[in-house]
Amino acid sequence: MNTDMTTDPRALGHLAPVQPLRRAAEYTGEPGCIADARALADSFLQQLAAEWLAPLSGRRAEDVRLVVSELVTNADRHSFGPYLLELEGEASWLTVTVYDSSCALPYRFDRDPGRVGGHGMEIVHALCDRLTVEHVPVGKRVRAAFALGDPD
Repeated sequence: MNTDMTTDPRALGHLAPVQPLRRAAEYTGEPGCIADARALADSFLQQLAAEWLAPLSGRRAEDVRLVVSELVTNADRHSFGPYLLELEGEASWLTVTVYDSSCALPYRFDRDPGRVGGHGMEIVHALCDRLTVEHVPVGKRVRAAFALGDPD
């Protein structure tokens, strides 16, 4: 058997590309959906730390859980149908994305500790490293991105 070693990536010391860890779930707004989304986030974070050796400090993991909770709660309250939570990440980053059927973009109110309610997007914006909101054909997508580990 004649093998051309120059075209075999293993012979050159290259590894095949590895795909980021991804998890997704659809929720209908039934009781318990928000708790289920948080449980999915917990499982995802544990797997990301174990398989990707992602440097998830307790504080950063809590930030991600809170963002999942806030974004899913907003989708539950303000959309008209099922919504989708996607989690994606690898060793140095992760994203939390929620798709819902409402075309109304979320609003971040000015900081007001005396206001009752309406703090969700303020919290999300404060905890993540980047937040994007955009219309998609079925409604909107809200994506919160987190850098993991040292920025150096």
